[in-house]
Amino acid sequence: MLLVNPKATTTNARTRDVLIRAFGAAVELAVEETRYRGHAARLAATARAKGYDVVAVLGGDGTINETVNGLLNPVGGGEAQHLADPSSGRPWLVVIPGGSANVFARALGLPNDPVESTGVVLEALREGRRRTVGLGQALWEGQSRYFTFCSGMGYDAEVVRAVEGLRGSGRKATPARYVNTALRHYLATDKRHPAMTLTGPGIPRARGLFMAIISNTSPWTYVGPRPVRPTPWAGFETGLDLLGLRRMGPLALAPVIRHILTESDALPSGRHLVQLHDEAEFTLTADRPVAFQLDGDYLGERETVTFRSTPNALQVLV
Repeated sequence: MLLVNPKATTTNARTRDVLIRAFGAAVELAVEETRYRGHAARLAATARAKGYDVVAVLGGDGTINETVNGLLNPVGGGEAQHLADPSSGRPWLVVIPGGSANVFARALGLPNDPVESTGVVLEALREGRRRTVGLGQALWEGQSRYFTFCSGMGYDAEVVRAVEGLRGSGRKATPARYVNTALRHYLATDKRHPAMTLTGPGIPRARGLFMAIISNTSPWTYVGPRPVRPTPWAGFETGLDLLGLRRMGPLALAPVIRHILTESDALPSGRHLVQLHDEAEFTLTADRPVAFQLDGDYLGERETVTFRSTPNALQVLV
């Protein structure tokens, strides 16, 4: 089954037709277009229930996230699953980038072009070449959702919320728009009263966090062709990583931004930073509701979210 987001940022009807014909020439294919938020999750769950071998998705990171959650939660709910081999019995996943950032696809090593990526994954399909990846999972207020590359609470989620508001008025979510929105929003964000505390099994309590980035892989995102790596050691084969900021002033923030834009393997340094690597579980608790995002999808304000690593969750053709 091929799931197509007809509103994907960087594709058009002609490109979609070319990709559909390419897949249709290689496999027995059913094509479904997403029509509303959450539709990709329902379609992916249906594909799993009907015994499809492969689910391909053409869209941005939000559509891919919905598809992944449909494959892991086949009844369409948010209940967490705890299986010895989470990927067993699930269709293989194929990812075709069609959004503005395409972080998950690029982290898998796919070209940031839908036509080129289609050639790569069709070759992988013919050869049975696949990769098993772990996912992150966020749990809050009886709900659960998986993420492929990142989640966040605080300032970065506030920026995602602002960009989603602009998209709702018809503007595209380009890298330049994210950067400009982040700069404007920085002037308005609270830089004096941190809300969050980090806790977890075997993890020293860390208070006073303004912002927390939770990563399942690296890069965290891209600014055009440039990768942004706040947690450079994160990977699909390890647990979750975290970078937390205890200061948001320009003197504290500027060196961190410069580092994550220019360094590839070294961790950012500073006493105002909180860092975790390869953790199975931790919790962020806030003394007031703070913005929360997951794979670039704004999910409202939350006071407590637990993050867990789910190893070997999916098999991806790549």
